Amino acid sequence: MALAYFQLALSMALVGANVAVAKLLAESLPVALILGLRCLLAVIVLWPIARAMEGRLGIGRVVGWNLALQALFGTLLYNLALLAGLRLTTALEAGLILATLPAVVAVGGALWLREKLPARQWAAVALAAFGMAALVLARVAADGHGSALGNLLVFLGVCGEAMYVLLARRIAGQVPVVTATFWMQVFSFLMLVPLCLPVLGGIAALAAPEVSALLVFHSLTSSVICLLLWYAGMKRAPAGIAGVFTAFLPATAAAVAVGLLGEPFTAVHAAGFVLLTGSLLLATWPARR
Repeated sequence: MALAYFQLALSMALVGANVAVAKLLAESLPVALILGLRCLLAVIVLWPIARAMEGRLGIGRVVGWNLALQALFGTLLYNLALLAGLRLTTALEAGLILATLPAVVAVGGALWLREKLPARQWAAVALAAFGMAALVLARVAADGHGSALGNLLVFLGVCGEAMYVLLARRIAGQVPVVTATFWMQVFSFLMLVPLCLPVLGGIAALAAPEVSALLVFHSLTSSVICLLLWYAGMKRAPAGIAGVFTAFLPATAAAVAVGLLGEPFTAVHAAGFVLLTGSLLLATWPARR
């Protein structure tokens, strides 16, 4: 069981670390080009893995349309908004805002799927709202370390990722996980091609070894390794406990942003971290039977 917990924690830690990596990449490459190259690398790596693990890669038309919509919201909207926001705000605040995802998914499920939310979920939503408000209001009167617009763009990305999660529920169990991820990356790459062509000249930045290394790390960890670690851990961990490990996302994002990028950690960030992590744990902690 310890191995399963380690896999879940490492998966979320890599997601959190990638917030800082994405910020560094956004300073060197056009956003669309980062995403296009990332999806292309993911497709190349995922194809043999999906074939080896799950055999045929065929999908039905209904599942295909659903995966295309997941690519639109979960890859394009989420990543374009996140990377655009990271140009304006800090990796620290972006990582904290990503912790609102479970609460946003809960609200989306209630509004779109007509799911009934227990009191604990509403409390998680309230904590997330207070945490977001603290960060955004702090940015309005900030000293230049971030921006309210950047934070709101990151939150728009969270809304796109929440839509991806809700769409994934509609086809749960109909297609193997790695196969679904492979096709999502294919659809994402095809959608990104028109956006990449006008900025293709930016590929010259990859001549710098550090930029190329960051892109490869970002592509393989966010689109391949995190996925494989997460589902390997979920096969062994008790049902419902996996969501608790998402707390490693904002914690790692904060640690990397402060330790590696040297971003300041203020009292407002501490308050936001407590509120947003509390919201995340309330939303994901398994209920008593």
